[in-house]
Amino acid sequence: MAIDVLMIGLRSVAGTQGGVESHVHHLSREMDRLGLNVAVTVRTPYAPPGQTLPGTRVKVVRLWAPRSTSTEALTHSFLSVLYAAVTRPRVVHIHAVGPSMVIPFARLLGLKVVTTHHGEDYNREKWGRVAKWMLRCGEVFQAKFSNGMICVSKSLSARLSQQYGRPFTYIPNGVVKPEKLSPSGVLSELGIEPNGYIVTVSRLVPEKRHLDLIEAFSKMKDSGLKLVLVGAADHKSAYSQQVIDAASRTSGVILAGFRKGAELQDLFENSAVFALPSTHEGLPIALLEAMAHGCKVVVSDIPPHLDLELSPDNYHKVTDADDLSAKIAKQHVADGSRQDWSGKLQQFRWDVIALKSVEKYRSIDPRIGAAAFSSDVAATAVSD
Repeated sequence: MAIDVLMIGLRSVAGTQGGVESHVHHLSREMDRLGLNVAVTVRTPYAPPGQTLPGTRVKVVRLWAPRSTSTEALTHSFLSVLYAAVTRPRVVHIHAVGPSMVIPFARLLGLKVVTTHHGEDYNREKWGRVAKWMLRCGEVFQAKFSNGMICVSKSLSARLSQQYGRPFTYIPNGVVKPEKLSPSGVLSELGIEPNGYIVTVSRLVPEKRHLDLIEAFSKMKDSGLKLVLVGAADHKSAYSQQVIDAASRTSGVILAGFRKGAELQDLFENSAVFALPSTHEGLPIALLEAMAHGCKVVVSDIPPHLDLELSPDNYHKVTDADDLSAKIAKQHVADGSRQDWSGKLQQFRWDVIALKSVEKYRSIDPRIGAAAFSSDVAATAVSD
């Protein structure tokens, strides 16, 4: 049976931190539910043999990749396109600008390509000049050679559409309505109390500005709060070591490592404030998840965050530790009350996001998702 869509550009489809990974995980599930035949290529260092997406028919294909910051994405994407050349999916969906370097190769092989722009990765602080140039080339290749383009950020999609003269369709990241899981015991493990800590969730990479958050926390000496940093580094780096060193020097900072499932849910639901002081984002799934769990949030005033149109008290001046500290203190409420973001999150339903994505595929090959789009329900959802 023909593969409707082959997704490439991610490390693993399950159990790995990262926005692209979470995006493809949920998008693949929804597309499988709609009856599409979905395949996903994953990288051997991050995906154990026999990895599946439980409860779905999604085909998970492990392809070799070096565990190297500079070469793994491009190498794996090239091998994924070779796999596509053999299997001939109706659409190859490439995620992020780095893997998009292989788009001209895919098109030369006669493949139809849809891309999702997950953010301006060339602005990430960890990359050098050559890497930044290559990532910008990936963006250009999306605009010039893709059959269709998607962008997860409203403001960025508008900017890209104007810059390149081709439409980047805004289809955001999504969030799953939390299901109550059994308590994990993670609070006891970390020595923290409900409503007694600030939490952030992200990989240990420079653009997430953990050092700004630690500095801001150090100014809150009388708050009675702790600071929990959830996440890890994909590769050892000077920055991740700086975060570890700064945490060890600052009383009350806890390095919790990578957490998922019930542990992550408990850390969200019992936090006093969720903070994300990034200098770069597409549309952070961690922020949407924090809001879905009723967290009070403080985020930097970068355009992807401003697109959410939160209250001014939810934003701090990017890289300004004093303002970040003040905004966290303002959000912290001693009684532990939660924030209801349900109205704001309605637009980020994965079922609607999947239908809009399939609509993009169908503009290239109408055979994709024909059954799903034969119902009035699907047509209504896509128009929402």
